[in-house]
Amino acid sequence: MDRDAYWALVERARTAVGALAGDRDLREDPLPDAVVAQLAALSAEDLVEFSLRHGEVVDSAYRWPLWNAAYLIEGGCGDDGFTDFRDGLVLQGRAVFEAAVADPDSLADLPVVRRMALEGGGWLGYESVGHLVRDAYKRVRGESDSLLAALAERRGPRARREPDGERWDVEDQAENRARLPRLVALFES
Repeated sequence: MDRDAYWALVERARTAVGALAGDRDLREDPLPDAVVAQLAALSAEDLVEFSLRHGEVVDSAYRWPLWNAAYLIEGGCGDDGFTDFRDGLVLQGRAVFEAAVADPDSLADLPVVRRMALEGGGWLGYESVGHLVRDAYKRVRGESDSLLAALAERRGPRARREPDGERWDVEDQAENRARLPRLVALFES
């Protein structure tokens, strides 16, 4: 599965739920089920491929500037929180994801981010796209252990690495204003 096919699946799920696709804080968030429905139409091997591609996509967002943006948006952000943030960013679709990786300050345009800043509600993150893949795999195969085994075999050992990009002290408001001015303007009040 190439990146275009990966993103096409995400977009089909987003289209299926319409206007409700942008916010993970909804009581009845329909997007996860729509993603599982799209994934369950794939073969077991394609689900392995989707999962591998997902790892590549979220790894491309493992960047300090985006982490600092997540910190501002969420009022703090550790390792697990940044994983959830990147998974949620995937669920926003390719255009939003790629814009945020290139310019994290572009997140200030997202309605859910504006809602988080102005109303204190909403959530951009998502706990685990990997769980959605496992749910779909279980529908297809009746079990998910073979998915985990296939992923472990195909991925091999993963070395821990530092995020890419320039790092700065996220507690330094002057530095944040220089690098993420639109997000700071939303969240500093």
